[in-house]
Amino acid sequence: MSGQVYDYRTDVCNMLVTPWIRSRFLRMEPGESASLHSHDLGHEIFLVLAGRAEFTIDGGVGEVGPGQLCVALADEIHSVRTVGDEPMTMYLSVTPHIQPTHTGRTADGDRMPTRFAPSRSYDVEAVLLCHSDPKTDAVLAALDAGKHVLIEKPVCYSLREAEAIAGAAGRAGVVAQAGYMKVYDPAFETAKAEVDEMKDIRFVQVNHLHPDNRLHLRQFRLKRFDDLPPGPVAEANAARKAAVLEAIGEASDDAVRAFHTLSGSMIHDLYCLRAMLGMPESVVSTEVWNEGRAISTVLSYRNGARCVASWVDLPELWEFRETLEVYGGDRRVLVSYPTGFARGILSTVVLHEINEAGETSTRRPAVAWESPFVRELRHFHACITGREACRTPAADAREDVRLIIDITRAYMERGP
Repeated sequence: MSGQVYDYRTDVCNMLVTPWIRSRFLRMEPGESASLHSHDLGHEIFLVLAGRAEFTIDGGVGEVGPGQLCVALADEIHSVRTVGDEPMTMYLSVTPHIQPTHTGRTADGDRMPTRFAPSRSYDVEAVLLCHSDPKTDAVLAALDAGKHVLIEKPVCYSLREAEAIAGAAGRAGVVAQAGYMKVYDPAFETAKAEVDEMKDIRFVQVNHLHPDNRLHLRQFRLKRFDDLPPGPVAEANAARKAAVLEAIGEASDDAVRAFHTLSGSMIHDLYCLRAMLGMPESVVSTEVWNEGRAISTVLSYRNGARCVASWVDLPELWEFRETLEVYGGDRRVLVSYPTGFARGILSTVVLHEINEAGETSTRRPAVAWESPFVRELRHFHACITGREACRTPAADAREDVRLIIDITRAYMERGP
């Protein structure tokens, strides 16, 4: 039998916790009771296994013994207390199990303020951090609690934060994965295999022509909320400004905007360059124009190759274009990515080659019909379960943070 067997006499714990269901064994001592509460979405089933319990559900009161169960439907106010001199053990499940999982109730049945329970209360194994930046405090808290984390880009802004995250991940011995989804794109993987075979890379070009995201978001039915209290919003904004100040020091508005663009959008191109070619030897130059909404940087590689990487804001132009081109003496590899908001549109790879006879050919390899986001999450799971080594560890993001800072400073420190 491959599945784990749980025994209510020894395994008083959560057995399964997902957004769809929470199931557990619960032991309550004589005289112990649970406070009045309800579940906004979940139905709860109680099966008493040992001892006796009195349940109050939607105003009704009943005693339940071993082998008997009762049900509290969604939004029904309920509580339980042990009856008699013996402990009571029961199996319970709530489905679905979506935060806020519990809504406290007063003795009169009035709803108490919504409370989101900390993840440690629910035996959470992994945390996906996709909220507004900076995420460093949340990352460190999760790692210190022994949780696996997937951190959406940017992982952080400053080198100090990057070192702290790398250190915490190392101490915890858990998976800390950077949300670098393009590395998992089948087209990128195909292109990298081709570039790995190139002997004389001479020139690399990145073009990232970015329209206003709102043009593409119109294709989705989105729910937007404005009920965040002003205090946490102000704190997050202040923390973001402090992190940027720590990273690049005092800077002009266009330099700060360029830094945010590099960290939040062009980071895709930079980590792909690192994964494919390694780290550049130096930043030759950086130009920023259009009030920080356009960036072009030249990177130098150890073998003498140069990379020209550009990101330009084109807010009214519908077509998104992001390309990576790698040139050798007799081969060119071109990767084209769709917008990240696209559904069912694949990235593409085009190979231009010249054979020994001087004949030119073009190949367009077929790529797997899979979303890089899905592949990224599958890889995260495989890392947690020990089946794969992490391909985008958060510790490696230190190199990307360092490069972004160097690119920004090359503009800040440029001569007349």
